[in-house]
Amino acid sequence: MTFTLSNIQDDPAMQLLLPSWVTSRRSESLEDMAFLSGGALSCLHQVIKQSDVPQALLRDRLALQAAEACILFSGRPERAGELRDAIHLLRPGDLPGPAGETYLAWRRAAERPLSVKALHRALPEVEATRIAAWLSAGKERGAGQAGPITRVAKVLEAVLTEMPRAEVAALILADAALAQALGWDHILPLFASGLARVDLTRRGDALRLACHGAVTTATPQALRMAADLSRRAARLKTVAPKLRAKTAPAAVEVFLSRDAVAPSALPMPDRAARRLCDRLVDLGAVRELTGRDTFRLYGV
Repeated sequence: MTFTLSNIQDDPAMQLLLPSWVTSRRSESLEDMAFLSGGALSCLHQVIKQSDVPQALLRDRLALQAAEACILFSGRPERAGELRDAIHLLRPGDLPGPAGETYLAWRRAAERPLSVKALHRALPEVEATRIAAWLSAGKERGAGQAGPITRVAKVLEAVLTEMPRAEVAALILADAALAQALGWDHILPLFASGLARVDLTRRGDALRLACHGAVTTATPQALRMAADLSRRAARLKTVAPKLRAKTAPAAVEVFLSRDAVAPSALPMPDRAARRLCDRLVDLGAVRELTGRDTFRLYGV
């Protein structure tokens, strides 16, 4: 099979990157689902290597999606808008609250190159030695040799057996196990949005089957997001030369790496930052995300 790698923006429907046989079929057979999830991961692996995809921005937006899924698991009411506010509008000394802590964990896990140290920074309540041991459990002979998803399932099972209520940690480490198995430098949040809460109670082959299904569910969403963000990033880069502020290039890089940006986070005085954000909205390069007149957030 030949895949098109030229430019992800050229294929908004992702039809050339993700064959229809991956998304149109479902099976109760572990072997069949392994085949489908392998096809999905092959396509995704190519996308995260493409230079026109704003990788940091994609990870940050997927982290928001994963955090929202975890909040749903817990029965809390916060959604994407509230999660953005909980982090991006924090003042010095403020605490982000339980929902904000969940979002912060996902952002920290996704923003730095994959390592036990980076994962411990995202999950400070879990000892680094435990993180290393759980990830190693997925690599043990007989556990991880069958493929990346087997390693993911073993990590999920190991974490949730020892800490049954640690869904966030388990899902972050599941994404870490997948990234390790595929040789990715960063985690790409997938399993929180692909698994149902009941799936986290499964074990053995039932959990492996659920993980294969999660990949075939989450990958098309990630590919559509990558295509959309690539087009939006290209638009921002096109209008960037029209910006007169000396610090505008650095500000553009901030937008290309974060899901949401408060004007105060830009490397310029507050008033100039607000003017720049409004200018970028007028140029169609970024969007205002809150719909508010004050305490606004902007994003590609």
